[in-house]
Amino acid sequence: MVKASQKCEKEEKKEKMKVRQAIEKGNMEGARIYAQNAIRQKNQALGYVRMASRIDAVASRVESAIRMRQVIGNLGKISQSMEVAMQSMDLEKISMVMDNFEKQFEDMDVRSSYVEGAMNQSTATTMPQSEVDRLIEQVADENNLDISSKLDAADPSRERPSAGKDAQVDDMMARLAALKAPQ
Repeated sequence: MVKASQKCEKEEKKEKMKVRQAIEKGNMEGARIYAQNAIRQKNQALGYVRMASRIDAVASRVESAIRMRQVIGNLGKISQSMEVAMQSMDLEKISMVMDNFEKQFEDMDVRSSYVEGAMNQSTATTMPQSEVDRLIEQVADENNLDISSKLDAADPSRERPSAGKDAQVDDMMARLAALKAPQ
């Protein structure tokens, strides 16, 4: 997995070089495509690292299970000596403690499954245009290339925020806050 991640990182660098070359040639549409490819490679590299981490976690759980099996074997030997001590304890309380422990362990598994599912879902989304634009601007800045007019011309639907819109958003946020305030 680490090698696959490193390969993706190399491909990302190649795609960034292609972005720079496309910008130099004035090919903003090509630059966008190469930027999307670079971001895809970056996300794939992160996915491989994430998968390697999960594999390590599974290996750790397997190792834990093996150790637990050894402990359980030793518990059989110890149980005879503990039997005397158990007679003086309240078995109902012991059962409640064990049930509580099992419930907490199950809750932990559910939570970790939820977090893992959320992480998988977040990586499955399409890449936002702002991320593509940021990468193009970063490559242009690193190579001292002027792209401000070219970027707008390549994507006419791209809209720059205006002061009027900012004031409108601020007004709406103030109104929302007033509605949320306790009366």
